[in-house]
Amino acid sequence: MRGDEQGLRHAIHVIIDGTDTPLGKAFDILLLVAIITSLAVVLLDSVLVFRLKYGTYFYYAEWFFTILFTVEYLLRLFAAPNRWRYALSFFGIVDFLSILPTYLGLFISMAGVQSLLVVRILRILRVFRILKLTDYMQQAGFLMMALRSSRQKIIVFFISVLILVTIIGSIVYSVEGADNGFTSIPVSIYWAIVTMTTVGYGDISPKTPLGQALASMVMIMGYSIIAVPTGLFTAELNKTMRPQLQPVSCPNCGKFGHAREANFCDRCGYDLHV
Repeated sequence: MRGDEQGLRHAIHVIIDGTDTPLGKAFDILLLVAIITSLAVVLLDSVLVFRLKYGTYFYYAEWFFTILFTVEYLLRLFAAPNRWRYALSFFGIVDFLSILPTYLGLFISMAGVQSLLVVRILRILRVFRILKLTDYMQQAGFLMMALRSSRQKIIVFFISVLILVTIIGSIVYSVEGADNGFTSIPVSIYWAIVTMTTVGYGDISPKTPLGQALASMVMIMGYSIIAVPTGLFTAELNKTMRPQLQPVSCPNCGKFGHAREANFCDRCGYDLHV
């Protein structure tokens, strides 16, 4: 009996987690269709016009998908070689959270609980495994490596910006005062952040000539400051990608460093092996 259970678990595991078999591919495609359809139900149910007209259908459809995903989660748990590892993995937690809100709605009458169902969109990340987009995952790995390499510089940069907006906020608070909407230093810091990032909500604005001059400097400063983390990240990404490049210069335009499998220059299209 033990051998039969192991054989059943293996067969289910091949279908659910395998992408090289016809049944595995069909299961993954049907799963993605179900996830996208269930997301469409949740999104449409949040629109008042559709909810008033089709609310009953949305309710039954949501329970259908919840039961379907519950069965799928239990099958994954049953077939997993290490059940605790799957349950505590990223996809295991996402699979569990995708069915939890509907059951919570039976005990908690909160409108916000149903909106948590959009966590199912994370399950679409399985498409990377299904379609075997390993090149895209590799490029994502380069981005993560570059972020880790530049995190200390970026942290120092953000601390410096935080200090700067605190100083600017304190100055504009002293210049404008509560009569012009700058009721406290935290409110003034909020204004400095909004202005420096060029968001410009317009809920608070300086009224005095000195305050407006200060705002102009902060706006100009914002353009240069925004470019700093981009430059830091780009430099680290270039370092990370450099080992993946072949040390070849283009005979035509002189560009150094190309993808290892490249036969032509990615700048001018010239044959690299001439």
